Amino acid sequence: MQKKLKLAVAALCCATSAAAQVAGQAGQKSDMESEQAFTFTEAQLGEDADMTDNVIIVSSNSNIYASEVGYLFSPARFRYRALDQKYNEIFINGAPMNDAESGQFRYSLIGGLNNQARDVEYSLPFESNNFSMPAAAGSNNYNFRPSHYAAGHRIAVSGANRNYTLRGMYTFNTGLSEKGWAFTGNVTYRWANRGYVKGTFYNSLSYFLGLEKVFNDRHSLSLVTWGNPTERSSQGPATDESYWLANSNYYNPYWGYQDGKVRNSRVVNDFAPTALLTWDWKIDETMHLTTAFSGKYSMYKSTKLNYNNSENPQPDYWKNLPSSYYDVWGDGDADYRTPEALANWQKAYDYFTASEANRQINWNRLYAANRGASAQGADAMYYIQAKNNDQLAFSLASSLKTDLSKKASLDVGFMLSTTKGMHYQTMEDLLGASVYHNINTYALGTYAADDPRVQYDLNNPNAAVGVGDRFGYDYNLFVNKANVWATYTFRQDVLHGFLSGRVGGTAMQREGNMRNGMDPTNSFGKSGTARFLDGGFKTGVTADLGGGSMLTMGLGYETKAPTASESFQAPEINNNFVKNLKNEKVFSSEIGYQLDCSWLHANINAYYYYMTDVTEWQQFYYDQINSFSYVSLTGIRKEAYGVEWGLDFKITPAFSIKSFGTISDAKNLNNSNVRYMESTSAEMYDDICMNKGMREYGTPLSVYNIGLSYHSGGWYIDLNGNYYDRIYLSYAPNLRYQRSLEADGRFDGANYDVPGQLEGNGGFMLDASIGRSIYLKRGQLSINLMLTNILNNTNITTGGFEQSRQDNSYTSTGEVNKARTYKFSRNPKLYYAYGINGMLNITYRF
Repeated sequence: MQKKLKLAVAALCCATSAAAQVAGQAGQKSDMESEQAFTFTEAQLGEDADMTDNVIIVSSNSNIYASEVGYLFSPARFRYRALDQKYNEIFINGAPMNDAESGQFRYSLIGGLNNQARDVEYSLPFESNNFSMPAAAGSNNYNFRPSHYAAGHRIAVSGANRNYTLRGMYTFNTGLSEKGWAFTGNVTYRWANRGYVKGTFYNSLSYFLGLEKVFNDRHSLSLVTWGNPTERSSQGPATDESYWLANSNYYNPYWGYQDGKVRNSRVVNDFAPTALLTWDWKIDETMHLTTAFSGKYSMYKSTKLNYNNSENPQPDYWKNLPSSYYDVWGDGDADYRTPEALANWQKAYDYFTASEANRQINWNRLYAANRGASAQGADAMYYIQAKNNDQLAFSLASSLKTDLSKKASLDVGFMLSTTKGMHYQTMEDLLGASVYHNINTYALGTYAADDPRVQYDLNNPNAAVGVGDRFGYDYNLFVNKANVWATYTFRQDVLHGFLSGRVGGTAMQREGNMRNGMDPTNSFGKSGTARFLDGGFKTGVTADLGGGSMLTMGLGYETKAPTASESFQAPEINNNFVKNLKNEKVFSSEIGYQLDCSWLHANINAYYYYMTDVTEWQQFYYDQINSFSYVSLTGIRKEAYGVEWGLDFKITPAFSIKSFGTISDAKNLNNSNVRYMESTSAEMYDDICMNKGMREYGTPLSVYNIGLSYHSGGWYIDLNGNYYDRIYLSYAPNLRYQRSLEADGRFDGANYDVPGQLEGNGGFMLDASIGRSIYLKRGQLSINLMLTNILNNTNITTGGFEQSRQDNSYTSTGEVNKARTYKFSRNPKLYYAYGINGMLNITYRF
């Protein structure tokens, strides 16, 4: 486990907490619901960077759709309104917590802290709050003040067959003493020698310490710190052919046997110790000020098996699969359907199915090859590299709430943040080799060994690379942000609502620590600074129609600065910004109806989002240039729209029939501009990507639910049937470049034959939860069993992507050489939903 411990502890004046919301705004979940939601999040969702970890957790006291779907639909990696997580803003005590580079919040930052994360204020896109202008996908503010936790002890033990198999948790809260002190502490350990997927393991220790002093009825000061050092291994995506050969939709190509023991090539070490100082000041009966200062030092390392001057060691590499020998699709060259080709197919099939070891990484063979190379004085043929993304971040946020009257209030605030992201690659394991050099081996086929363009660092040419040394790339990203906001809320007899606005600024810069041979004059040292001014407004109104009926409406428009992660053309090579980088414009709207009576609670909402000047960034291998490419897509226009419903029919006070669902769409409206750079020459290309109509991926766009719920006498029993549909895969832009389509003969001089976006499988899933709360003479015992996918439907796709490789091979000038036997276009990489799985949780509070 990563053993470094670097705490960024900060202190600054901070201030008062907020007050009650306008009726109908966000609120908190019950104890058991909160436990369920967070259990699913940390066990199945945002913990693997190789999977779709775009988690959005929303909730609401009044909107039952929003209060349920985060938990109900999480096994299918459902995203609220199909929006990227950067549109969901997370705060703790009013301090912003989203990553400054990507805009996203990784819930693993507070993984294992279920008890501390129960007190949270949720704000939907058109619900006001007292800590920010509400974000396009909603905003959450967690309360980490020790005085807010109920006094007592809490012990929880859990068993599961998910990413981890055992979890132990202990929490102690003193509550607020007579002298005004409050202390809280938590320790959680999660472990699995083998997770749900073979070849994976999990090892995580979470801690939380908090101290608060309430000086008087006006001032309080709290200091909390937490962290979650975690070591875990990953599941890799695979094609349906590989799953078929392994006879399992959970085949994992990332591991193999080394001396008879399982070893995974993709191991993540993740630790982000964080400290937060909060000062609450009750100025008078009508004014409250809250100020929070946070510091974080994040250390994230992810390993990968790589190779040099040798064959790809990945066991499911396309050239090893049976379909690379014989045309199984029947629409290719007749030369690929000969008896000899069929014999080769059979030979490959027999090899893959003969034993599990033949489908996995052969570590012993890699070591043997490296020893042979070392004996000849050659560099390692195989090695484990590690991508490191470290980050030092500080933020200051302050908000002032003023009650203007009994029916109106004004919230104002500001946020400042500064972030230094440190991105570099290190040598994790030479796998028995004795030497490796910091040279661009991909470029050696194009340039001579003494050509300066093959050097990753001209300041240290031909540097020997040992375990722990940096190689390949090393750069920093600096991001500074400032934001000022205000929200006015009002409540009249029939109408209540809010008007919120913000103005912000973002500055970003790159600093290269290596002088790359591909761009020697623009890779080392600091780049220029890109600055963006953004802002916008939100307004929401609720009309009370009487009889428990309400009509809600919301409207918003804002410009958002592009994130640093999508603003640099090729950050591993040079300082260049993406061409035509602009603020993203987001228009949002919503109309809804709510009915709340003795027998029915219903919410029906329709929404529409329109986004322009969207920028996206990717990196992948592009066949036509025989090189990895750094790709920026700009000028994208998108829309997202849909209908959501939540219905809760009260049959009896204890028994309900519920239904939740959404029918939505989220897609590109135009063909975007694309600029890509060749990694082996630093040459730039401009083109048009024919990606009009491409859908948002990795989330079902349509979900239908029917559920039964019985809550009475300490019993909680819920049964839910969910049907997931229209799950699109991440599309490969290069398959839709005009240049690619023309080279492949998919342009008739007037129209382009653009490949359709591939879809994953939807399907039905049955989930259940049963729990019992027992009040003892001293304390309370809670037992909860959650079962997911009871019918064991293992064919539901939870994510995946089209392969960027193409069905043709190309000449050095980008012309088609010949068609390949293997069809990348029909073999996307996929993930499938876990089969029947569950968690038993036993909690004792006293």
